Amino acid sequence: MLSKHPDLCKFPHGHTRKVEFILESNELDKNEMVCDFKILQEAMADFLSTLDHALCMNTNDPMYPKLKEAYGDRIIDFPDEDPTTEVMAKLIHDTLKIKLKEYAAKPDAKYPLSPDLKIIRVRLWETSSAWAEYSCD
Repeated sequence: MLSKHPDLCKFPHGHTRKVEFILESNELDKNEMVCDFKILQEAMADFLSTLDHALCMNTNDPMYPKLKEAYGDRIIDFPDEDPTTEVMAKLIHDTLKIKLKEYAAKPDAKYPLSPDLKIIRVRLWETSSAWAEYSCD
């Protein structure tokens, strides 16, 4: 729900989104990879599943308290901002950055992770022809 939107997006609606992670490294790891996809899956699966079949809402939306009470953790809080695709791309980017740091710190990590791995950008597809991306230096 985009409470600031002047049209139909202000009402509850859904998207089947796709997330792309664009990563870069100066060297390949010992398995000749930039980053094993299993690391991304392990790092992000739980977080991304919280967004599945959930309603993302600006906490300033007048309906927020009522819907949060009714649906609990299926309402995803976006404090003081609408959950636009751009905002969500940034959230996913920032979460990936934290999760990769946590993975790298695990002494029993199954897959190697290059210390110079960089997140170039996160692209979040809203539809097959509409997407937003977030990158940070």
